[in-house]
Amino acid sequence: MTDKIILEAIGTIRTPFEKPVGTPIQGLLDRKAEGTVILRDDLVEGLKDLEGFSHLILVYHFDRVEGFDLVQKPYLEDEDRGMFAIRSPRRPNPIGVTVVSLLGIDGNRVSVRGVDMLDGTPLLDIKPYVPDFDSVADARTGWLEARLETYNQGEPVRTTADDRFHK
Repeated sequence: MTDKIILEAIGTIRTPFEKPVGTPIQGLLDRKAEGTVILRDDLVEGLKDLEGFSHLILVYHFDRVEGFDLVQKPYLEDEDRGMFAIRSPRRPNPIGVTVVSLLGIDGNRVSVRGVDMLDGTPLLDIKPYVPDFDSVADARTGWLEARLETYNQGEPVRTTADDRFHK
């Protein structure tokens, strides 16, 4: 097993969010936030056949986060939780994953909705979202279940970030 993996950005994600404070904590919590994926020119041919999908999975690098804590306080909770039980950007490998709506493709530019990352975030990969593969009907959400019930009943919950994960 190798201890070091080297990844190369395949593009950049442009969003309206310049700083963590005010950025959506999950893309689906702000379905209006639009952005553009700018793919490297040498990879454009890889976008072939993507326009038939309604949603994409963006995999990206939290490039402005340093360090991590094994126990952190998530946005939707007042209690500290283990790092692997939350979706904080402060992780040993600061990798983010967001499902976005595909709005259109023009050359190397992919327009999306539901962004929750900072402007200029390095893109590592794009994958098509396939409900038959990516959605698990009987999945459990652990400690987050009660908070999600509150959200799904229309009660207000925090939807934007503060600066707790960007020290």
